[in-house]
Amino acid sequence: MRKDTIAAISTGMSNSGIGIVRISGAEAFQVIDRIYTGKDRLLEAKSHTIHYGFIKDGGETVDEVLVMLMRGPRTFTGEDTVEINCHGGTYVVKRVLETVIKNGARPAEPGEFTKRAFLNGKMDLSQAEAVIGVITSKNEYALQCSISQLKGSVKKKIEDIRNKIVYHTAFIETALDDPEHIEIDGYGETLKSVIDDILVEIGKLIESSDSGRIMKEGIQTVIAGKPNAGKSSLLNVLAGRERAIVTDIEGTTRDALEEQIQLNGLTLNMVDTAGIRETDDIIEKMGVDKARDYVKNADLIIYVADASRPLDKNDEDIIRLTAGKKCIILLNKSDLETVITKEILQNKIKNILNETENEGINSIYIPMIDISAKEEQGLQEFEDILNTMFLKGEVSFNDEVYITNIRQKAALRDACESLNKVIESIDNQMPEDFFSIDLMDAYESLGSITGETIGEDLVNEIFSKFCMGK
Repeated sequence: MRKDTIAAISTGMSNSGIGIVRISGAEAFQVIDRIYTGKDRLLEAKSHTIHYGFIKDGGETVDEVLVMLMRGPRTFTGEDTVEINCHGGTYVVKRVLETVIKNGARPAEPGEFTKRAFLNGKMDLSQAEAVIGVITSKNEYALQCSISQLKGSVKKKIEDIRNKIVYHTAFIETALDDPEHIEIDGYGETLKSVIDDILVEIGKLIESSDSGRIMKEGIQTVIAGKPNAGKSSLLNVLAGRERAIVTDIEGTTRDALEEQIQLNGLTLNMVDTAGIRETDDIIEKMGVDKARDYVKNADLIIYVADASRPLDKNDEDIIRLTAGKKCIILLNKSDLETVITKEILQNKIKNILNETENEGINSIYIPMIDISAKEEQGLQEFEDILNTMFLKGEVSFNDEVYITNIRQKAALRDACESLNKVIESIDNQMPEDFFSIDLMDAYESLGSITGETIGEDLVNEIFSKFCMGK
């Protein structure tokens, strides 16, 4: 690891009340001492103190500042660290950084402060990745999940599993080295029971990645329905503004409209699509085809049915499109005289799905809600169902561990594959040294999550995705 002193702007580059320039490294105190003028000499000042003064570039005053001094290892990076709190204008913050760099620091690379914290043992790799998760959080669930990981929830779980694996690996290796004193006949069945338990634990972590992805990235949501069912009205209500044009003319929405919406702590990456129907209009047909594609790739389909009009062939086509996918049906226009009830729609769905040979699709429960987008009725029930559908109701970050990282999920799958090979070796009555080979492969895969068994190139790639000042 390079030991030189680095500096970067750690706050957003927009005009604000305060801007922060961070310095970290062996020469951090010498650098600030060269450019700071105030009551105290900072090179000799105590750690974790704040000092009022001015930043000078030669004889020119750059800004009035507060300087925070923190001596390593009791810092974020584990190194001597200085934070200059200056006025938050973009120009003045840049001038302060330029002055710092002119006097001995170099510009930090993206994520280099957190990278140094990882390499100096201040956090493991899962905690380092949680830092960027906190910064990029889009909703309350994503934030709390990242904070939980930052506190070490993933680290503790992985360490616990790895300790179990290394204990049994060490026992086997010791027994093989000293067969006169350590008996391992029949040990395979004991090991198999332990691995079964570990596979259950890892399986839960892998399963949590679906909820973790939803928390982090949001739910890819498509509003589908035939023309004039109230799709655009629903989008406007959920967005809290006139996002889509609403008219009585069928086919008003011809292209997809995208909007990110926060509901009950969840993020919905919502797409309002063209009304799905048979049409001879070439432009509208392109919109309908695009709507069908969005439906195929969605995490959630909100099927808006017009309860004031009888079901027709277009509704039947939409029902077929939603078969086997997570779907919530909203019977819209409940403020008008309705001709469609939940029972009528349920029977229609049952009849259509009975046409398919996939019995699993027929058993999928599809919640239905009577709403009025115009009067904003029924939306609270929709939010409650959404929470239950994707997060199984209440979410606790005290004892639950959620995997939100594709890299971590892949490592867990690799560990599962290695552990299953151990079970296969036990069932085939293979020699015990075969067990330890695959056990160590699983140990190494899990170690890549915490960063204990990871190469330099991958470390560099991970931190290159961080923002400059973090």
